[in-house]
Amino acid sequence: MFNTSFEFLRTISQNNNREWYHANKSFYNSAKQEFEHVTEILLHEVSKFDKDIKGLIPKDCIFRIFRDVRFSADKSPYKTNFGSFLARGGEKAGFAGYYLHIEPGNSFIAGGIYMPPSPVLKAIRNDIHKHVEEFKEIIYSHGLTDHFEPLSGDKLKKPPKGFPKNFPDVELLKFKSYGFSKMKNDKEMMDDNILEEIVNSFRALYPFNRFLNEAISNMRQAV
Repeated sequence: MFNTSFEFLRTISQNNNREWYHANKSFYNSAKQEFEHVTEILLHEVSKFDKDIKGLIPKDCIFRIFRDVRFSADKSPYKTNFGSFLARGGEKAGFAGYYLHIEPGNSFIAGGIYMPPSPVLKAIRNDIHKHVEEFKEIIYSHGLTDHFEPLSGDKLKKPPKGFPKNFPDVELLKFKSYGFSKMKNDKEMMDDNILEEIVNSFRALYPFNRFLNEAISNMRQAV
């Protein structure tokens, strides 16, 4: 699994320039096609338990290989990974979803929402504050903990504004992102059973994403 994708990504990491890319466009197209096929399978399987995914196609979910170098000291024009984000409305819609990242030496499976804008983050925190027991039941369930590392990431040093400092679970409100992830080595990603593992991991994420997306949907409807 991902044989061509890994071979291409290893090679472009050593030849990250436009001349090589254009001379090897067919190599890129083969790797892209392989990753699109995997994403298509995942969309089909995930849509069986998450109706918000139905109707999406791979191009709605896959990130472009071209880097935005406008504000970066690294001017390498191409990413050295493939990524797809399966979420309601596609990868740009701003909902929580399921993420697959393929990169030699740095592949991982993840889900949730990364660095959402302030209104979305506030809406999620409000719902956690109001329904904290439900949220804790989800994030500490064996379904999630058997598949992923504990909830982690960048946090505020102090409780967010508008929330009581004496809230018993205030640490859950300090996150700047809400997501779960697990690293996978290259050998694991090449295994014939990796797609089954990814689907099972995404299935475990569904209650978590549903909680986040309900908060986001309610916020948008109220605007």
